[in-house]
Amino acid sequence: MRRLAFACMVSGTIGAMAAFVVVKLGVDNVKSRLISGKQVEESFGISQHPSLITPESASSISESGSVHLISGGFVQGGSLVPPQGVPGWEAFLPPIGQFTPDELVNIAVYEKANKSVVNIRTKSIQEGALFFMNIISEGEGSGSVIDRQGHILTNYHVVEGARAISVTLYDGMAYDAQLVGADPPSDVAVLRIDAPSDKLFPVTFGDSTDLKVGQRVFAIGNPFGLERTLTTGIISSLNRSLPNPRSKRMLKQMIQIDAAINPGNSGGPLLDSHGLVIGMNTAIASRTGESAGVGFAIPVNTLARVVPQLIRAGRVIRADAGILQVLETDQGILIASLKPGGAAERAGLQGFRLTKRTRRQGPLVFESTVIDRSTADLIVAVDGKPIQTIDDLLTALDSKQPGEKAVFSIIRQGRKIDVPVTLDAED
Repeated sequence: MRRLAFACMVSGTIGAMAAFVVVKLGVDNVKSRLISGKQVEESFGISQHPSLITPESASSISESGSVHLISGGFVQGGSLVPPQGVPGWEAFLPPIGQFTPDELVNIAVYEKANKSVVNIRTKSIQEGALFFMNIISEGEGSGSVIDRQGHILTNYHVVEGARAISVTLYDGMAYDAQLVGADPPSDVAVLRIDAPSDKLFPVTFGDSTDLKVGQRVFAIGNPFGLERTLTTGIISSLNRSLPNPRSKRMLKQMIQIDAAINPGNSGGPLLDSHGLVIGMNTAIASRTGESAGVGFAIPVNTLARVVPQLIRAGRVIRADAGILQVLETDQGILIASLKPGGAAERAGLQGFRLTKRTRRQGPLVFESTVIDRSTADLIVAVDGKPIQTIDDLLTALDSKQPGEKAVFSIIRQGRKIDVPVTLDAED
């Protein structure tokens, strides 16, 4: 263990390669001999600024304990030995004109997906306070081609309030776009352009179910109008929740990434190492409005559920329980009011009771309305899932379709009761 820790403390490439050898061959089986920078200079004639050697540059490990490198050099007993006839560290660099394995993945992902990414420009009109003049504002974002019928996927906030939308394809051709459908709660929108099918290269959707923290990701978009820009990073975390200024619902199950995301990247695809879409870049956490290494993407499984509905109906039809108002408490959410004739009222759920009281004082009669909260049901769970907030309730209903049943666990007059509710379609 001391040997490994020491290897990690050695500066420069020697430390990196020695640590790799110790880990690869096993601490107990390798008698590594670390040499100082001065000894390296004397042996190989290198400068104090060696190029970085990564574990990926190793192609094989022989039984004698030597690590043979792609370029022909090897590591023997902890010492780096270059091939004969090649001076110093240049022996361990990839041949000129060839790429490292990491670079090849980057190139392959970009080549596969970049023609599917579009630049979106919008124009909207803002009412000006000065002389009642209207001001035309412009915006930019990104999007992905999702089929050869011309449907374009992007964020709702990219096209919100737009009077005119233009989509530019990879070849520089711009087309007017129409809004097919939008879902503000999930911040998803679908556009359509009338472009030749041979100019449209749809992305391929992947699966966000089995994503892992540390997994490599690629973002393509149009930051600051720079078309089809590639940035790379990793998944920093999963299942983040973000506030949505356009809805009472939170943006759920967001993918946190450290790939650079800037204004103009919104709506662009987040890709895995196979070039498959695993999310849509949506937001950044930043005090300056520019990338700070904390970005967020909507998972592709959410897109796969929302997009077909937007294309078919122009909106997402969600299940509705007919509960209009609630109050959050430490034990659950208290029903305040119900939609008359709605699903919850039909099932027998109860909210606040309003009673009118009259009081006579001389010739005058005073009337007041009193709210009786003792009759209201307290929702503590839906289908066995605990409910603490309004967002918890909305999330539980998001997994349901109109016509399906949800079992509401409530506390009424101190007793716990399970009430099945047949859900309606949201207005």
